Amino acid sequence: MTRMSMDHLLEQDFIRVTELAAIASAKTMGFGDRRHSDHVAVEAMRLEMDHLAMDGRVVIGEGERDKAPMLYVGEEVGARRGQPGAPQVDIAVDPLEGTNLCATGSPDSISVLAAAERGGLLHAPDVYMDKIVVGPTARGTVHIDAPVAENLRNIAGAFGRKVSDLTVVVLDRPRHEQLIADIRAAGARIRLITDGDLSAGISAAVRGTGVHAVMGIGGAPEGVITAAAMRCLGGEIQARLKATDAEQEERVKSMGFHDLSKIYKTEDLAPGEEILFSSTGVTDGELLRGVRFFGGGSRTSTLFMSLSRKIIRFVDTIHREQVTTPVRFL
Repeated sequence: MTRMSMDHLLEQDFIRVTELAAIASAKTMGFGDRRHSDHVAVEAMRLEMDHLAMDGRVVIGEGERDKAPMLYVGEEVGARRGQPGAPQVDIAVDPLEGTNLCATGSPDSISVLAAAERGGLLHAPDVYMDKIVVGPTARGTVHIDAPVAENLRNIAGAFGRKVSDLTVVVLDRPRHEQLIADIRAAGARIRLITDGDLSAGISAAVRGTGVHAVMGIGGAPEGVITAAAMRCLGGEIQARLKATDAEQEERVKSMGFHDLSKIYKTEDLAPGEEILFSSTGVTDGELLRGVRFFGGGSRTSTLFMSLSRKIIRFVDTIHREQVTTPVRFL
């Protein structure tokens, strides 16, 4: 696959995919129906993908085929499916990360797509994953098995700050009770979030968001998408799969993941060299503004990144609605 086929051919297409999914879900913001918000985002993303000039395959999506009617793992997408010479692309999507956030009108809900050449994104099982995420400044200073206090001291040292200056994002879950206690004991500040560790991971790699690290257990699919973003941003993720019971452990092993003690690094989760990443804000957040509606359309804020071209773009787009009322000249 050539650089032209991935970057130049599909850049604007991928931006449009996440923009349309974000707009669709933003129209349901605050309705309190998380399933409906997710459904319209999936529909909008899937519909637009079929217009893309690619031979695509979903490797991270809405679940297995029997659980998701669209954007399921293994689904083929794109207008040139099976055609000779078409760009062969692996796709990882989260049409609406933070469904509860959108349903309640809370900050940091986003629509996300990551893409790479075939084999460029790990086909991670839909289980939990223990993670630590830092940006480029602290890359190489942490280890997922190191004590929390040691990791925080190393992060602070990389930034030339005190531990008390750090802010760590953690999902507010009972499973993180000890982690939260350890972070507080070390003296760092914590931002507890109800959903959206993918959005938090991206924020940790961007200066000015006030986030220095993300720690704790979240979804493995989100870990792969975070890794794609880290490849583009120069940040780092370390992770380990977590099976919650014997049945889940057996299923994970049947998918080829036999060593549950293995530590996955950024390049293990997203090994591709042609990685593209697009994320559009649905509700306002630290990194991206949410969709704003006005009389004649809407306005979106998108983060687009290309690993091979080493570019990071913030795209501000106004979407004009079709005018159906005749214009009268007086």
